[in-house]
Amino acid sequence: VQLQASGGGLVQAGGSLRLSCARSGTIFKIDAMGWYRQAPGKQRELVATITSGGDTNYADSVKGRFTISRDNAKKTVYLQMNSLKPADTAVYYCNLDGYRDPWARCESWGQGTLVTVSS
Repeated sequence: VQLQASGGGLVQAGGSLRLSCARSGTIFKIDAMGWYRQAPGKQRELVATITSGGDTNYADSVKGRFTISRDNAKKTVYLQMNSLKPADTAVYYCNLDGYRDPWARCESWGQGTLVTVSS
């Protein structure tokens, strides 16, 4: 399975962006998809996840500002980011966790999309 992330860019503080992660290829079962980010000099961190059942989870730092959603027909997961802060500047990666067949787990990462928030 392949993931293609898009939607990053330069935005002023307080602005909004929507990231998209389109999935292609074959997968047996998806447990969850999510967004992670990595700022310069820092470790990659979880931003938000959504399970196959629709349950969502957010990092404390983005709660109330970011919303993760999905369109199963389009095989796409979105991250709506509002009230952006300079601290949100990072490369954002989408992630898939699931099974490629009934016995083998798989994890896939997108190529990353850069979000830069200016003050």
